[in-house]
Amino acid sequence: MDTALLPLDLRSIEKLREQELEEARVIQNVMLPAHPLRLCGVTISHEFQPVMEVGGDYLDYFKLSDDTIGLYVGDVSGKGLPAALYAALAVGTLRGIHKTGMEPERVLSLLNERLLLRGIPGRHSAIQYALFHPATARMRIVSAGMPGPLLLRGEDSRMLQIAGLPPGLFSTATYDELSLQLEPGDSLLFFTDGLSDARNIHDHEFGVEGIQDVCRRHAGESPLSLLGHLFSTIQDFTINCKQWDDMTAAYFHFAG
Repeated sequence: MDTALLPLDLRSIEKLREQELEEARVIQNVMLPAHPLRLCGVTISHEFQPVMEVGGDYLDYFKLSDDTIGLYVGDVSGKGLPAALYAALAVGTLRGIHKTGMEPERVLSLLNERLLLRGIPGRHSAIQYALFHPATARMRIVSAGMPGPLLLRGEDSRMLQIAGLPPGLFSTATYDELSLQLEPGDSLLFFTDGLSDARNIHDHEFGVEGIQDVCRRHAGESPLSLLGHLFSTIQDFTINCKQWDDMTAAYFHFAG
């Protein structure tokens, strides 16, 4: 065997791997919303920052045929390419469910059933799914294994507590719905725990309090602007530290 060829072969393999990961990154970005949504007094923007070339976080927002507005943010267990593939499975499953306009609780129940049918060991997906009815200004949210979301009203904020088991774990999982009556000017921040769990060089967490502080200081700014401040603040907080988890957030604002 000509061992002189080995370094070149290894470089070729590494280059091919980099090309494949770059293509996977492009495909994953295509699965995200291309533009903010602006409809019926609602604006939704997002930020997506995977820890590797691709990640296990996912999100989408959309208008349904009955004029309701849907939104979901998810977080797959694990990182990297395996998590990204499972995220693609979750997104594909969701797109086959939510377009029917069914109840939020039923959406997560069906997602749970279909992920369990795949039987992929060690994989599951935390998720929040919301439906907003512009005609009544009512927001309905179901959650499974994720923090929040954060309700922002003026400079005040509070974490909404919604229990639920991540889809893909237990066949007996059930999901409770939280119904909110929104007021003009209200916003909601949906986010994965990569934001709140971010740590600095002193091993201190950014925490929900850090997120709330940014939201309070930049209350009244556009969703895209506030998200920019939030992610840049976390970047400054974690300077000289490795990012350990994907970070994803969607900001929903109701102007009325």
